[in-house]
Amino acid sequence: MKFSEIVENLDNLISSHSLGANPDLNPDVTGIEDIEKANNSHISYIEGLKFAPFIAKTSACALILPSDENLQTEASARGIAWVSGKETRLLFAKAIALFYKPYQPKPGIHNSAVIDPTAKIGRDVYIGAHVIIEAGVEIGDGVCVYPNVVIYPEVKIGLNTIIHGNCTIHERTIIGNNCVLFSGAVIGAEGFGYVPVPEGWYKMEQSGLTVLEDNVVVGCNSTIDRPAVGETRIGRHTIIDNLVQIGHGCRTDFGCALAGQSGMAGGVKLGKRVILAGQSGIANQALIGDGAVLSAKSGVHSDIPPGEIYSGYPAVPHKTYLKSSSIYARLPEIYQTIKELKKKINQIEK
Repeated sequence: MKFSEIVENLDNLISSHSLGANPDLNPDVTGIEDIEKANNSHISYIEGLKFAPFIAKTSACALILPSDENLQTEASARGIAWVSGKETRLLFAKAIALFYKPYQPKPGIHNSAVIDPTAKIGRDVYIGAHVIIEAGVEIGDGVCVYPNVVIYPEVKIGLNTIIHGNCTIHERTIIGNNCVLFSGAVIGAEGFGYVPVPEGWYKMEQSGLTVLEDNVVVGCNSTIDRPAVGETRIGRHTIIDNLVQIGHGCRTDFGCALAGQSGMAGGVKLGKRVILAGQSGIANQALIGDGAVLSAKSGVHSDIPPGEIYSGYPAVPHKTYLKSSSIYARLPEIYQTIKELKKKINQIEK
């Protein structure tokens, strides 16, 4: 692909571009690569000033640059073609999509799949080897179900959704359009509902629904549980990383992001565009306001106001956490000071 074709494809994101020191330069670009590994047929990416020294070292024939004139001038001086825009990371993502298309099989049903005769299968659907589809399931047009997936009775799956190998979709689950479930995800399994009794534990049946709205992504080996009553609902455009646990009756609003090993106990509600960093956890029934961020390993036991950043365990406002962390690092010094003060006080008292 000529560099000029890349510019044309990314035009709506580009604020400026150059063909390098030679105005006739229009390199052939065969792929996109890491700045340190790129060769003279690759386009690569400089995210910010931190990586500016690589411009002088890289062998890439073209670069995606931030809107910084100094970086652009340096690239041009080396004869490197470049494009620049305000949303550099989005430019990078779009450039990758020009060169890489994920594998997706052609429509068809493998002869080893077991499909109940009452299931309704849409047009242009792929169903892989050893898939099991139970009674009353509805699968929309363009859906892709990879091998070894198990879909329980009465599940509904919307248009163009992709379900990767070894996923399990339990009963009373509704999945919207354009969702992606990565390998090993379990959707709609029974929530952790038990009542203590003298004999041990009485199992509370989980009769509610699990709903994934449109454009939800669920990572490998993540789990979303169904509740005893009501719904567990994942809002549209929510992205869920690997190894995430979402308990019964939880709700996320539009555009939330849940990083790996984060967890939500039963009844947690996330507002719009909430971010949970890795290994953060939220206790039962907590309400997290729109745009709030929980940093890595945060432990939340109460509601979080909109737009706030919380850190630590138990989680506190991030500025408070930073101050506390600074004091914690100085505890040996503070302890020594206290010991010396005690000695002086004892001397004075004597």
